[in-house]
Amino acid sequence: MAAAAASLIGTTLVKDNKNTCYSSTYSLLLNKRIHPFSLSTSPPPIRALSTETSVETTKRSKVEIFKEQSNYIRYPLNEELLTDAPNINEAATQLIKFHGSYQQYDRDERGGRSYSFMLRTKNPSGKVSNQLYLAMDDLADQFGIGTLRLTTRQTFQLHGVIKKDLKTVMSTIIRNMGSTLGACGDLNRNVLAPAAPFVRKDYVFAQQTADNIAALLTPQSGFYYDMWVDGEQFMTAEPPEVVKARNDNTHGTNFPDSAEPIYGTQFLPRKFKIAVTVPTDNSVDLFTNDIGVVVVSDDNGEPQGFNIYVGGGMGRTHRMETTFPRLAEPIGYVPKEDILYAVKAIVVTQRENGRRDDRRYSRLKYLLDSWGIEKFRSVTEQYYGKKFEPTRELPEWEFKSHLGWHETGDGLLFCGLHVDSGRVKGITKKTLREIIEKYNLNVRITPNQNIVLCDIRRSWKRPITVALAQGGLLPPTYVDPLNITAMACPALPLCSLAITEAERGIPDLLKRVRGVFEKVGLSYNESIVIRVTGCPNGCARPYMAELGLVGDGPNSYQIWLGGTPAQTSLARTFKNKVKIQDLEKVFEPLFYHWRLNRKAKESFGDFTNRMGFEKLEEIVDKWTGIPKSSSRHYLRIFTDKETYEAVEALAKVENKNAHQLAMEVIRNFVASQQNGKSQ
Repeated sequence: MAAAAASLIGTTLVKDNKNTCYSSTYSLLLNKRIHPFSLSTSPPPIRALSTETSVETTKRSKVEIFKEQSNYIRYPLNEELLTDAPNINEAATQLIKFHGSYQQYDRDERGGRSYSFMLRTKNPSGKVSNQLYLAMDDLADQFGIGTLRLTTRQTFQLHGVIKKDLKTVMSTIIRNMGSTLGACGDLNRNVLAPAAPFVRKDYVFAQQTADNIAALLTPQSGFYYDMWVDGEQFMTAEPPEVVKARNDNTHGTNFPDSAEPIYGTQFLPRKFKIAVTVPTDNSVDLFTNDIGVVVVSDDNGEPQGFNIYVGGGMGRTHRMETTFPRLAEPIGYVPKEDILYAVKAIVVTQRENGRRDDRRYSRLKYLLDSWGIEKFRSVTEQYYGKKFEPTRELPEWEFKSHLGWHETGDGLLFCGLHVDSGRVKGITKKTLREIIEKYNLNVRITPNQNIVLCDIRRSWKRPITVALAQGGLLPPTYVDPLNITAMACPALPLCSLAITEAERGIPDLLKRVRGVFEKVGLSYNESIVIRVTGCPNGCARPYMAELGLVGDGPNSYQIWLGGTPAQTSLARTFKNKVKIQDLEKVFEPLFYHWRLNRKAKESFGDFTNRMGFEKLEEIVDKWTGIPKSSSRHYLRIFTDKETYEAVEALAKVENKNAHQLAMEVIRNFVASQQNGKSQ
């Protein structure tokens, strides 16, 4: 019957493992109210409630049409992967995101496009097993560009995979107990939690909760395994409370008899981000997420429930004031046994009410902005089946890097390592591989693009420290404080959205900032949070930085000021279209006046907020340079002016400043001494 129908309508049938898919006649059939799957033995997909109105009367974005026609994110990707072309078509490009991949091309090349794919893993709490780390390290060399990238959402990104190798790479990740499912696309992304492997009850509970939320919101229709491992399932047993919460339809949250009980055919309007943490630890940038979850414990340290925050998000569009970054706000408190039901209710509220016509306004933050928190809470409570309780009072937040050596609390140690922009390459990559393989270590990725080595015995600390130093991976006390908190997105050359440089430009930028610090008299241990993105989408969360640079043209940036070190305040636009060569004209007067006029222990972000942008703009516009009466030599680690000037001259040869060269010499000396003692 299906073949006859295909003959009548002039469409070729294309088989995948389980389903029969159809191509260009879908829109014609849909307009006639005939579903193409009625022509085959496959059951018709269940439509999401929010899209039941016919396409003739409801405007929907192109991506919504792609999702509906895809047979749960299969077609036409399954066909496109089989062609000889190096790339895939528009619909498949959107669908492969749900599988954890983006199609890219090298924008540095001229005269054509060399297509490749970026793969992103999904690692709740940033957890990476020893087996998976070694597999990813191998894949980077065999099929990628020889590097691994640690992301701001605690995952790996593997760049440069060509189309013909996608299935090999994907299946290798899956068979090594990893996954890329849902790392991109219109569904729940990787769930964040503090990367520190403390055995404290609240930390353990936060990480378990992140795992459970990730499992609850993982797609169920099997499209991922059908595509990459021919339908073979590689799923661990889920906790019974996750299965129960997913299947529960007491309050009308689910699509009955659907392969995707929570998502339906349309999934969510846009990406959805969740973070879980414990009081005081804002290593996860809690307020930038669609849902932020905070463990609340009693006086004995026993977790009792959660404060929940909703509506955070970073992305925006230049010159469109109707798009904006937003901080999450409190919706209420729930007891610990209800957290999965509460999260599910929030997701369903967004699924049913988030905009699907214009993707620029499809994130949860715009629904919150439109409705207000009271209406959003009321609607969500209908799906939750209960009232949210008032949020519990919490102590102040602080950013915790979890770098350096720490005790986990069970006799073992962990070591957090700074990785510039999260790019694991060269000697750093080789060193990490050798240590992780030799000591059979598991690792965790932090939300600040760093890595944590776990499960370290005390007797291993010394040899691991020496090996790390020899590979250039030094304790945080030997890393420039500006680098510790800095972040950048990959941007050029592979990101199609990038307007200008970010990752490739931030090393020089940080050196320039340090140079201005020295010029205005700020000491070496002074620091501010700097984040750089090549476009306004905000992947490196620049709108939370004390100094955020957002690409707004070739070699040009918006400057954002007003974020705080604890990541609790939203920055604001200070300057537009500042050329990269002119950044010091803005930095110098701001940093000089911060040093001169700040209150005791006042951060740069707090200073800019207290002064106000009108006053700061006046300071920048009238700046003519550091007053001569204020200029002097800031020698700090140098004993005399002559030594300083000699080191400064040597440093210029290597495009460094005196302090950077001095610290490099000190680091090398420390490493050689440690190495000598270990012989």
